[in-house]
Parts: sequence; C-alpha cells; structure tokens
Amino acid sequence: MPKQIIPVPGAPNPNGHYSHAVRTGNLLYIAGQIPLDVNTGKLVEGDVEAQAWQVFKNLKTVLDAAGLDFSDIVKCHLYVDDMANFAVVNGVYREHFPTDPPARTTIQVAGLPLGSKVEIGAIAAFE
Repeated sequence: MPKQIIPVPGAPNPNGHYSHAVRTGNLLYIAGQIPLDVNTGKLVEGDVEAQAWQVFKNLKTVLDAAGLDFSDIVKCHLYVDDMANFAVVNGVYREHFPTDPPARTTIQVAGLPLGSKVEIGAIAAFE
C-alpha cells in the first residue's frame, strides 16, 4: 500500500527530518510528539505535568488533521526521562483515555529531544 503524508497545519515544526503523520491503509502512524509550544517552537515552561499536557495537545493537533481523535488510537509509545515521572504522566494519560485505553509501551530513556521529560508517539486506526 502506498503511504500518504498527512499535512498538519498548526503543529510545531518537526525537530528533524520526519513527518508528523503517515497513513498507510487504515493505519495512521504518528511521530513522537514532545512538548513544543507551536507559537514559540520551544519546550513549554513547567514541570513534567505541564509537558505531558502539551504533548497531548500536540497529538490532538495531529489527530485533528487526519480526521481522528484519541478514541481512534490503538497503540501508544511513551518515553520518559525518569520513571519517577511515570505516575504524573500516567495521570495526564488517563485523562485522555478514560475508558478503553490503547495498548501502550513505556520506556525510560537516557535523553529526549531538547531536554524534554516526555515524548509520546502513537498508531491510530481509521474505520
């Protein structure tokens, strides 16, 4: 199946050579989103909770561009800089997936782009 790059107006500029979202068949692959403020191009100010909320805001922008929403996500890849931050990030995650959460992988990493504390990528499905 051919791939289709999904344009995402209003998303932060990619911090590297990648697309925010790529569709193939009925799946949408969403690149890892970090807590960039679309207006400044910089990480949002604040703690890991503030960063997690911004990551979900950026994910919503990508989903909106594809005509999807959080209920269409089937898998998340969650990266944190410190597992001590997991409970806080998980609380924000739960707000966005109150029922029937997607499958998820959570990994602590040595570092994330621009010193971010959290990054989330996802796979969503079209009906």
